[in-house]
Parts: sequence; structure tokens; C-alpha cells
Amino acid sequence: MEKIIEWLVRALLILVTAYLIPGFVVESFWVAVVLVLVLSVLNILVKPLLILLTLPINLMTLGLFTLIVNAVVMQLAVSVVDGVGSDSFLTTLLASVVMSLLSMVAGLGRK
Repeated sequence: MEKIIEWLVRALLILVTAYLIPGFVVESFWVAVVLVLVLSVLNILVKPLLILLTLPINLMTLGLFTLIVNAVVMQLAVSVVDGVGSDSFLTTLLASVVMSLLSMVAGLGRK
């Protein structure tokens, strides 16, 4: 039950991000919920592989390249889910950063 509430809060944060970032569009709350589920699956399956493959760059940039990896995962999710759109990779990068900050403020990153 706790995980479902966390997903619903993340969906709300996605809607807030879509409101704040011009060019990042989410059609409805239920589309945001689907985006959260797809992002969860991609974060489990794809993100660790990308982190491993980009480890040398990540070490050279002191971990800042992880922002790019997060944006790539977000772009993959945006391309899979109908009803979500992004103008460019830069827009997706900005949306990814805003979502990370909002999640941190909401306390979803703890545990």
C-alpha cells in the first residue's frame, strides 16, 4: 500500500513538472501514473546498465553525468508512453532535474 501511495505522489510530481517546464507535456493523471510505472521498470532494468557503461565518464565528471543518464531513461519512458511528450532532449533533461528535486523535497528519496 505504501508503494502505491508513493507512485501516486510521483505521478502528481510529474504533473507539477509538466506544469513548470514548457515543452514537457503530460495529458492526464492516469498517463502520469503509467509514466511512473514505466520509469520504475526502466530504473530497475536499464539504468544500472547505463550507469555501469558510463562509469568512466561519471567518475571524470564527479557523478554529474548521472543527470544525463537519468534524462536518457526519462526520454526512453517518454517515447514509450502515449500521452507524454517532450520538445527536445534538453527539455527532458530539465524535467528530469526538476522531478528529482521535487522528489527530494517531497521526501520520496529517503529509505
